[in-house]
Amino acid sequence: MIVPYKLPQTAGNEVVGIVEATGRQVKNFKVGDRVFGRLPLDQIGAFAEYVAVDSQALAKVPDYLSDEEAAAVPLTALTIMQALDLMGAQAGKTIFISGGTGGVGGMAIPIAKAKGLKVITNGSGDSAERVLKLGADRFIDYKTEDYTKTVSQVDYVLDTLGGAETEKQMSIMKKGGQLVSLRAMPNGTFAKRMNLPKWKEIILGLAGRKFDKMADKYGVHYHFIFVESNGAQLQEVADLFSKLEIKPSIDTVYPFEEVNSALDKVANGRSRGKTVLSFKK
Repeated sequence: MIVPYKLPQTAGNEVVGIVEATGRQVKNFKVGDRVFGRLPLDQIGAFAEYVAVDSQALAKVPDYLSDEEAAAVPLTALTIMQALDLMGAQAGKTIFISGGTGGVGGMAIPIAKAKGLKVITNGSGDSAERVLKLGADRFIDYKTEDYTKTVSQVDYVLDTLGGAETEKQMSIMKKGGQLVSLRAMPNGTFAKRMNLPKWKEIILGLAGRKFDKMADKYGVHYHFIFVESNGAQLQEVADLFSKLEIKPSIDTVYPFEEVNSALDKVANGRSRGKTVLSFKK
């Protein structure tokens, strides 16, 4: 619906590898550089030994990350960066990141702190110490504390959970606050931002009407995000991660020959972290 891929289509969004050749206009990379990125929306195809990609989609991999770890970074990191941009996040204000113990939250917390935000998050209590070390200012154990009763006047929300949690998160926000959801539904505003055809704008407007009405009820702004490639943003994250040595959460690394097993694992929601394909022999 959002990107009209034509079949047959090579799948895969995130890549890491060594630069084999560069175009004449490329100045920021050279042969031998280890790079990673989220491929452009209209040029996906990471499930391959070689890809040709616009240099503007790439960044240099921090030395401390293995190839497998690096492959798990771009999509999540860019999601967070672009969500903060969409919110218009300003230093000194407060953000609630739902599910801070998950893979997205684990990256979002240090990035938000680097942007000067006060971070509140929730999750399983046994991960509290790890999350606080990432920089969270306040951690809420969802098993013992209802954040809708103890948190209020939040400027921004990064909704990583969706479902009933989306409205709960709206209820703790200031009037005029900005919520970006990774799990709810796209709406008409999203369609306009993505420059989608009018007929898609109408369909997505209907699909997201529930969340628009919900946002109106609480006097906040609702956004849905679909992540685009951006090498400059990814390089900013890479530089930050190099200082903190943050590593992504990886569930399983499969050899490419087992790609169908990897896809089945992801499709069935049995992953605790990223599922990575490797071409290494």
